[in-house]
Amino acid sequence: MIKIGQKAPKFNLSDEIGNRVSLTDFTDKNIVLYFYPKDDTPGCTKESIEFSQSKNEFELHDTVILGVSKDSIKKHQKFITKHNLTVKLLVDESGSLCESYSVWKFKKFMGREYMGIERSTFLIDKNRTLMNIWRKVSVKGHVEEVLEAVKLL
Repeated sequence: MIKIGQKAPKFNLSDEIGNRVSLTDFTDKNIVLYFYPKDDTPGCTKESIEFSQSKNEFELHDTVILGVSKDSIKKHQKFITKHNLTVKLLVDESGSLCESYSVWKFKKFMGREYMGIERSTFLIDKNRTLMNIWRKVSVKGHVEEVLEAVKLL
């Protein structure tokens, strides 16, 4: 399990338009890396819309926002278009990044048991150190909490 103070696990994934994105692409930027279970579901939609609406405020603090799910490029494109999202979404169909950040978990919902992404957010500073970790995120108030942590960097 990764912990605050450790170096952030590296990644190199496709974004919503097929461009490769890696941790090292954001020189002199902090990164908010948020993992969410599935495109176009209620909680994931609300979270992605709120991050999109706050994107300019994060940018004022040298911070980029990257969302991650196991959805395909095509699904990400539909999700972005439908909800006018402005954040970059990464495709982790293999689950390798989910595994690296320990967000691929055993879950239960309405009596059903399955493996899925635990809604989690990681704040990575300009030195690529994990500065904050939020697990089992409740969407309400989360973006504001992350923004306050960014302001303290």
